[in-house]
Amino acid sequence: MTAPTPPPGTRRLTVAQALVEFLAHQYTERDGRRHRLINACWGIFGHGNVAGLGQALLESRAASPRGTTPEPPGLPYLQGRNEQAMVHAAVGYARQCDRLSAHAVTTSIGPGATNLVTGAALATVNRLPVLLLPGDSFATRRADPVLQQLEVPYAGDVSVNDALRPVSRFFDRVTRPEALIPAALQAMRVLADPVETGAVTLALPQDVQAEAYDWPEEFFADRVWRVPRPAPDPSALADVVRALRDARRPLIIAGGGVHHSEAEDALRALADSTGIPVASTQAGKGSLRHDHPADVGGIGHTGTATADGLAREADLILGVGTRYTDFTTASATLFAAPGVRFVNLNIASFDSHKLGALSLVADARTGLEALARELAGHRVDPAYEAAYTAAKTEWETLVDAAYAAEDETARPSQTQVLGALDAVVDDTDIVLNAAGSLPGDLHKLWRARSRRQYHLEYGYSCMGYEIPAAIGVRLAAPDRPVWALVGDGTYLMNPTEIVTAVQEGLNINIVLIQNHGYASIGGLSEETGGERFGTDYRFRAEDGTYTGAPLPVDLAANAASLGMHVLRAATVGELRAALAEARTANRPTCVYVETETADTVPGAPAAAAWWDVPVAETATRPAAVAAREAYDRHAAGRRRHL
Repeated sequence: MTAPTPPPGTRRLTVAQALVEFLAHQYTERDGRRHRLINACWGIFGHGNVAGLGQALLESRAASPRGTTPEPPGLPYLQGRNEQAMVHAAVGYARQCDRLSAHAVTTSIGPGATNLVTGAALATVNRLPVLLLPGDSFATRRADPVLQQLEVPYAGDVSVNDALRPVSRFFDRVTRPEALIPAALQAMRVLADPVETGAVTLALPQDVQAEAYDWPEEFFADRVWRVPRPAPDPSALADVVRALRDARRPLIIAGGGVHHSEAEDALRALADSTGIPVASTQAGKGSLRHDHPADVGGIGHTGTATADGLAREADLILGVGTRYTDFTTASATLFAAPGVRFVNLNIASFDSHKLGALSLVADARTGLEALARELAGHRVDPAYEAAYTAAKTEWETLVDAAYAAEDETARPSQTQVLGALDAVVDDTDIVLNAAGSLPGDLHKLWRARSRRQYHLEYGYSCMGYEIPAAIGVRLAAPDRPVWALVGDGTYLMNPTEIVTAVQEGLNINIVLIQNHGYASIGGLSEETGGERFGTDYRFRAEDGTYTGAPLPVDLAANAASLGMHVLRAATVGELRAALAEARTANRPTCVYVETETADTVPGAPAAAAWWDVPVAETATRPAAVAAREAYDRHAAGRRRHL
């Protein structure tokens, strides 16, 4: 049968083919530099996408072979092992690209689609772009129900993909070919918008994916989505400058927006000229180098004593690109000075108005440059500067002590693992983590040397993020050493993308720390009266609790079975040698180390770094009763900043 001739100015393609071709021609542009908006598509194929998007990606690759110079605009395909992990890889890539380039992820219907939900929530919480393309059940309903379809008796238009609605910044279900055009354009708008960005979902019924349509050629023309740098309103800027000039003990909090805006140089210039100290959230760490005189380290529940001490006494907080999570504010107990005021520079109005702040809605770099101009000649009191400089020096002495290991033949602590890694890396290395006890240790102790060295996903703090995200980061930064730091709990959640790293020849490094359980939650359980119940990986004891001998698992052998080169380190000395070898390796490498459980992390004052985790109001066990008494004491310090 001869295919019909398409009308002039059109191209006859399936919906899936048209989407792939459209995506290959989308670009972002900021500061005159252009980037592919969707640079690749991850996929696991099933009956819901194999004959639609799978076939379209194959045709794209056949028509546009890679490796030529310049490369044609086909859409590269990346094979994953777990749908959630593919989203994590895409998020890692987007973050490393400053949100200017992203990946798509395609899945089948049913479990493949619902596996996207956790990754989508992570992307949206962290304001990072990813395009999700789950297959969906038949729009025509000629096969109803299909394999893996959820039947909802009260609503025929509901599918499992609707679970993605609350975790997506934009959601559409393309039930007709012509509906793809407005849906795709809206999807790109949201992905490229620094205020709106996050997970974007286009649900694609499997019959519609394969349906042909005559598409206007204009749909496939190169399209540039410019990423603006909005300037602050002059009157709002004047108010903020006046507040900063009047402040006696100002403190800057650098959030992730500093990195996304590439505003590090502007922040450094402001700190250099004014002497205002700079603390950082997990997402903002590295906004200043660790050795910059104004850098006072992490802030909040996992912050340094220097930063938290300054926060408690500050009379004005300048938040730049931060969401003010409970970890940053120590659950509304950290900023304790009477009359403390807040100024928030943020590209999103939603965030700029938090804590009753003076709002400065602007791009972080543009806003910081404007502040530096208007504050020319202004500097904090020399006594204030001298005080925080002395506190910073004292803290660095504590970090040195935490990193030090007097006995090279002893088993290392977790902080000594970080110290050994600190001695190996330089400005080019990238360190990733997301969950467990490591984020707190890293926020307090890590000495960030460059703007994107410190990669902590702490918006959703998702166990299992690190390994796939390291793959995404490595794809975005192929010439930089990449380290995924994982505990045994996180490793067991999601090790499958090791196979992807081996397949793609991506020499990521994994530092796998074995401490036989959920160390972070174990500590939290002890603090809140839970007595570490259910947090250790052990056999059952006679009383039925998991307090017996450690489980005889060998995670190093597991990593090796998935194709990694594994280096086992039993002592501090062996660890140093293994890390040095891994850094120069040309294949995916895992450094496996079992650590001592003793806590050697210096702490900020407990009253300055509380985290509100409600404790049982009534209990019979003494540990819970004591924990509730401590909880009530801390809770009394909560403030509502208006």
